Amino acid sequence: MTDAADVTRREAWLMAARPHTLPAAAAPVVVGTGLAVHAGVFAALPALAALVGAALIQVGTNFANDYYDAVQGADTEDREGFTRVTASGLIERERVKLAMYATFALAVLSGTYLVYVGGLPIVVIGLASVASGIAYTGGPYPLGYHGLGDLFVFVFFGVVAVMGTFYVQAAAHLAEPLATALPAGTVTLAAFVASLPVAGLSTNILVVNNVRDKAEDETTGKRTLAVRFGYAFSRAEFAAMLALAYLAPVWFYVEGYGLSVFLPLLSLPLAASVTQTVFERTDGEALNPALSRVGQLLALYSALFAAGLAL
Repeated sequence: MTDAADVTRREAWLMAARPHTLPAAAAPVVVGTGLAVHAGVFAALPALAALVGAALIQVGTNFANDYYDAVQGADTEDREGFTRVTASGLIERERVKLAMYATFALAVLSGTYLVYVGGLPIVVIGLASVASGIAYTGGPYPLGYHGLGDLFVFVFFGVVAVMGTFYVQAAAHLAEPLATALPAGTVTLAAFVASLPVAGLSTNILVVNNVRDKAEDETTGKRTLAVRFGYAFSRAEFAAMLALAYLAPVWFYVEGYGLSVFLPLLSLPLAASVTQTVFERTDGEALNPALSRVGQLLALYSALFAAGLAL
């Protein structure tokens, strides 16, 4: 962990926002947009608004995790991960809490245009995403403390985010403003399948995090899947999420999308390298860099996949 005496106020806020996690927010928007280009429904403004909203929800969730983990006592001096500003005293608890609510409020505000384009379904998606971002570590039943964090990431940072990105762009072409139902052609099987690689690789970011923190989480009562079922289970989960990501392009090829959908295979060397680390190490010295590399893998895979879909 970082020595508090060496951190400026601006650096502390950057640490709380965790900009290195933003690939997890951008990846689903990139993939959803690539699919929209292929389907002939690309719309620049909805895509940009989706990117801004996703980034704000990601940062708001980061603030929430920092704040609630400190309140719950989950961040101790033995923590091997990146410094948490609330637990370390770098920023006052109430300020982090206020930043959390302000960021989520900005996410809701930025989503007003998407509500105009996509109607009631976007209201449901937006409010559910914000509520889940808080419920991940806060509220009476924190999802991350009961082994549900992986499911939360898979659903909201994968399936919902990719399908939502495709939906708002398709709705801009196929629906009347402020629709109250799902217009035909805006929710497709292709969008769901395209969301699975992003869902899997995003979940693997959390898997690495939980493997690294397993020993600490056991002492603080945070019952992640790594704590509940052990290292072997988490490594099997990591491998399964990778398999899901690299098998998804096969479906698109069978559906006639062409060989370009296999562009994500170019990211396999990075995937193999980080998998070796996850399978062999449990310490922060190895897994902190591995965590960054999984984020890089998500970004690289998503860019290649989006290009392959668009082509």
